[in-house]
Amino acid sequence: MSDFELQKRLFNNFLRTEKSLSENSIQSYNFDIDRFFVYVNDVKLVDSIKKIDEKIVSDYIGYLRKTETKRGNKYSEKSINRFISSLKSFFNFLLSENVIKNNPFENIDTPKTSKVLPTVLSINEVEEMLKVPDVKDRLGLRDKAILETMYASGLRVSELINLEISNIFFEEGFVRIIGKGSKERIVPIGRSALKYITKYIKESREFLKNSRSENYLFLNFRGSKLSRMAIWDIVRKYCKQAKIAKEIHPHTLRHSFATHLLEGGADIRIIQEMLGHSDISTTQIYTHIDIEYLIEVHKSFHPRA
Repeated sequence: MSDFELQKRLFNNFLRTEKSLSENSIQSYNFDIDRFFVYVNDVKLVDSIKKIDEKIVSDYIGYLRKTETKRGNKYSEKSINRFISSLKSFFNFLLSENVIKNNPFENIDTPKTSKVLPTVLSINEVEEMLKVPDVKDRLGLRDKAILETMYASGLRVSELINLEISNIFFEEGFVRIIGKGSKERIVPIGRSALKYITKYIKESREFLKNSRSENYLFLNFRGSKLSRMAIWDIVRKYCKQAKIAKEIHPHTLRHSFATHLLEGGADIRIIQEMLGHSDISTTQIYTHIDIEYLIEVHKSFHPRA
């Protein structure tokens, strides 16, 4: 095993045990780290972590800015920020373990990024999308329950696919979620979502489940829990059928959940709790969306706007 592979494995253990990060987050770190070391080994011909300096790091960031993604686009400043953040954390770990004497990323500033507001569906668009699934079909009923649950509770995709039946409290009207960093939170869930979850469990899940199903709520046609990509496909499929002309992904329903709560007068800190954000600044992006909404309302209804 190379020195790099050994240190990456130790770093993974650190993220898993000390930081309590999910496997998805750890994979994201590994992607960024692996990409950097391919460049270091193949372009800079550096064979030791200890030989990496600030010049190599600066050259790498310049290389990223010129590189095209698989989609043919240039990396955004947001993506480059993520690469820098991941690598800075990795080299800080190496510094703490006395593997290196200086962190070559220490003086590297992350580029300033413009705040991009997430795509949000209007309440009418959500209603149109929720009308589309055929609840007489087993998989259509499952999809209806999925969409209702995502919009009712603002769950992340990883939280949705790992949701277990035992964590749904039907009488009390809430779900127990194990979120990022294994943090637990309680999120209310509306009557409509509970209605379709109950119907799905009785009329669909009962026929989908098998020995591999465990206690997962939402299952694929093989009886296993759904993948992240399956949720992505479900959301896009019904948005397309509802003729919604927006760039949609599963997180759009989470954004819509938060925005509609804010528009309805909910307190930002309550929304923060329901979304599972550890930092209020993450939630505050929705206040910007709310301002955009207010401006649109003013333009539409004020006689002199």
